[in-house]
Amino acid sequence: MTRKALYPGSFDPFTNGHLDILLQALAVADEVIIAIGVHLSKKGFFTFEQRKELIEEVIGTDLIKRVSIVLFDNLVVDAARQAGATILIRGLRDGSDFDYEMQMAGMNGEMADDVQTVFLPASPATRPITATLVRQIAAMKGDVAPFVPEAVAKALSSKIANNG
Repeated sequence: MTRKALYPGSFDPFTNGHLDILLQALAVADEVIIAIGVHLSKKGFFTFEQRKELIEEVIGTDLIKRVSIVLFDNLVVDAARQAGATILIRGLRDGSDFDYEMQMAGMNGEMADDVQTVFLPASPATRPITATLVRQIAAMKGDVAPFVPEAVAKALSSKIANNG
């Protein structure tokens, strides 16, 4: 039986922290579905298509065989069921993430007891990274290279230059 995991998030942009958790998830599951959450009322920094293309570029041809990327705008447990996933991947950076994610896991478990949440700890080097901070640093023309894959750093730089 193939173990499918859903890894949900905004991935706006895809950071080294996201990549760290994805690689760990691939050690737990046979297939990982990256579910990019898009809310119609919120405008993202990158479009869904841009995020998908960047993730595909970052993970390369070897890993793409075990990874798919989908859009979702509903409950994460519904997205997991639609994708055929029985594992929900959540990355943890610190204690506040744990507290929040435990609440979410409890609620998700009540709604879908067939989908199990698996917490994966961020590696020490990626713990301080958030997509929000990366966007802020990029907007202020700071160096985001230590926090994101090279393709993402280039895309951020280009987007900032063209919008500013």
